[in-house]
Amino acid sequence: MPTENARAFGKRVAYHRRIARMTQQELADAAGVHVGTLRKIERGARGAGDGVVEALAAAIGVDTSRLLGSRDRADARVHAAMPSLSAVIAAYDAPDDGPVRPLAELRTAVDEAVTWRLAAQYVRIARHLPSLIGELTRAFHLALAKERAETASLLVSALRTADAVAYKCGARDLSARLVDLMRWAVPHASDPLLDATVAYVRAETFFAARAHVPGLRALHTAIDNAPTGQGATAIAALGALHMRAAVIAGRARLVEAADHHLAEALRLGDAVPEDVYQGTAFGPDSVRIHEVSVAVSLGGDHARRALAVANDWDPPRSLPAERRSGFHIDLARAQLWSGLAGDAYESLKAARHIAPQHTRDHPWVREDIATLRRLRRGDAASLSNFAEWCHAGE
Repeated sequence: MPTENARAFGKRVAYHRRIARMTQQELADAAGVHVGTLRKIERGARGAGDGVVEALAAAIGVDTSRLLGSRDRADARVHAAMPSLSAVIAAYDAPDDGPVRPLAELRTAVDEAVTWRLAAQYVRIARHLPSLIGELTRAFHLALAKERAETASLLVSALRTADAVAYKCGARDLSARLVDLMRWAVPHASDPLLDATVAYVRAETFFAARAHVPGLRALHTAIDNAPTGQGATAIAALGALHMRAAVIAGRARLVEAADHHLAEALRLGDAVPEDVYQGTAFGPDSVRIHEVSVAVSLGGDHARRALAVANDWDPPRSLPAERRSGFHIDLARAQLWSGLAGDAYESLKAARHIAPQHTRDHPWVREDIATLRRLRRGDAASLSNFAEWCHAGE
């Protein structure tokens, strides 16, 4: 990190540390760095490598981009990883030679990567997932018969984590290839619940192509094939598919189908606690978030339903950051359609605070900020800064 940037970086670290109400010693301990090193960083006397930046951001509880202080620098790190990610999935059936950690260590690495996905920490994912996926493909081909199913399952989870970055950052062709590789790996995992999870993720390809009716058919097939057990994971897997089907039916303007799938999701959501199953959050709170998304997808008078849900409810902090930010992005659109421009701006700012990278790369955010700039001349400076941050109009 150049010296001229070191002081600015150190100030941002100190600022966010104080906001988190942490002492230098507490942050140093949480990030695994020496307190003397942290003091020098905060003074601007030394820079920080990628690993230290990530460790500090994780310890404070903010996205890496908050400490980097620049959209372009964060985006550059994400996009720079795309060729490596593309190369490693192209060689899934003939991976490069290299080390392979024991299965227990790979399990820990994948679990950590999943937490990055749920927190929308795209810079960390982009930096670490190409090598992890390469290692997992090697592990799969070298695995003993008794370990192959779990190795395949770990590979699916890692691919899904990488897909979160590819899809959200607009690399739709790469996202589709990652989904295809998930579908290749799933039969080797011998887990019907994982089949349902991949069907949930596959819906992204239909959203990207605006092929909503075919996407709904694919989800109907997945719902028909989903496990019917009464355990929490089986209920959650089926419920997540209904949530996804409700949204895609809404995009297709199929009101009856959207209402049917949302009602099924609500029924199943009441049967389980809110939690993360197979990498997808499901439960009463997640369904309420999707109720807002469905209402916005249907548009028109349905926007009032989104406002009614949000009138006296806010997603709890226990939900994944990306899902909470998505709620505020959807709500902002409903508020804008309802003539509540000021409320819409507040919702977009809330989304940015929760998950900056997810919010910044969302196309609706750019569209809605551009509209707000035309409507709210009194907030011109603030809105212009927000628009510049998310590259609205580019």
